[in-house]
Amino acid sequence: MKKRPYRIHHKPSSQKTGDFASIEEVLKKLQKPGPKGSDYRERSLKIHGLICAKCGREFEEKTKHLLTVHHKDGNHLNNPPDGSNWENLCVYCHDDEHSREILGKYLTEEEA
Repeated sequence: MKKRPYRIHHKPSSQKTGDFASIEEVLKKLQKPGPKGSDYRERSLKIHGLICAKCGREFEEKTKHLLTVHHKDGNHLNNPPDGSNWENLCVYCHDDEHSREILGKYLTEEEA
């Protein structure tokens, strides 16, 4: 028996051709502020500076995208205005921090 080539069946879209939002409308939506507390990254960078709290690497304005905000208690909704639940970590240290948590949970379950 011959196999038929895989075909993608598209559901008809309710949007008609040419029925697009204007560039201005899209930009307005993108520029709207997010939910309260969602601007914590910029606040953390201002409070703690452009430095990784773990390895001490310093960053410049053009490389600050490599800094992330780590929530010490693991709750990304806990964003106190004083920044006490945040620490700026470079992407490498942030990955390491979360890998340690996963490894710790794995090892604890194995021993139990």
